[in-house]
Amino acid sequence: MSMYKLLRSALFLMPPEMSHDISLKSMKLGNSLGALRLVAKSIEPQPLTVMGVEFPNPVGLAAGLDKNGDYIEAMGAMGFGFVELGTVTPLPQPGNPQPRLFRLPEHNAIINRMGFNNKGVDHLVEQVKNTSFKGVIGINIGKNKVTPNESALDDYLICMRKVYQHAHYIVVNLSSPNTPGLRDLQFGEPLERLLRGLKEEQAALAEQHGKYIPVAVKIAPDMSHEDLQQVAKALVDAKMDGVVATNTTIDKSSVADNPLHTEAGGLSGGPVTQRSTEVIRELRAAVGNEMPIIGVGGILTAQDAVDKADAGANLVQVYSGFIYEGPDLVRNSVEALRRR
Repeated sequence: MSMYKLLRSALFLMPPEMSHDISLKSMKLGNSLGALRLVAKSIEPQPLTVMGVEFPNPVGLAAGLDKNGDYIEAMGAMGFGFVELGTVTPLPQPGNPQPRLFRLPEHNAIINRMGFNNKGVDHLVEQVKNTSFKGVIGINIGKNKVTPNESALDDYLICMRKVYQHAHYIVVNLSSPNTPGLRDLQFGEPLERLLRGLKEEQAALAEQHGKYIPVAVKIAPDMSHEDLQQVAKALVDAKMDGVVATNTTIDKSSVADNPLHTEAGGLSGGPVTQRSTEVIRELRAAVGNEMPIIGVGGILTAQDAVDKADAGANLVQVYSGFIYEGPDLVRNSVEALRRR
């Protein structure tokens, strides 16, 4: 058994959110003492350019683990080719009441209904400004729970303006199942209006700051083939810079044998592996070869990362797999993608 698996066994004896916080703080302490230095060094660079950004390798950390940018250096020490922070909102918000995070170890899965708990965009920006991490940072932005969908664009623009100078790329999160009504913004006129506003603001910010920061959209796995085709067309028509596929699923039929399947929230990990890969494959066919896709959802093994790439992903991200497998998953995935 690896050292990480031993540590995980101890951490899994604690409530999920407590062990999550302890893990992050321990990693931060370990990194400050130099204990993590060899992890990233064990991963050979595999540079590639996506969305106009040069990534040292194609395996990144998905948004949600470091929501506030409090652990950037520790995450960077894990060997990720990029670290996506957030989701962050204009104002701080506590998220949903606890308990809101549940483990399903027999399925290598997690259910969460965190609800965009974060310290607000201003805190995150300060963390990024002060970090010593020199790698690629993505920033994932959302809307506050109290903001109605009709005003959602305002929240996204507030965040976009504040993070623009400090991100290598920006992700607009329209697909969390834990903010009521958020997923409605993925379709039809609300989506088209939102994308227009984002692209107009991106152009203005690019002119103001003299640099172009790519903007991608994160989508859900829970949509029909027809809906996915419409979303893909809207993204292409708006000339978005990329798409992140996918967020968590609300379909818990695959874990119906677990008593936790009745818990509200998004399901991640093993149960979403296949569906996420199918969405990536459909997206690639719909958007053509030009639009970059960041594949995320149920990457638990290096082969899962390869499958995402074979389906059409330019980059991949891990979250639940990192919780269950640790830094070995990052190294093994980078190596498998190199050999692909």
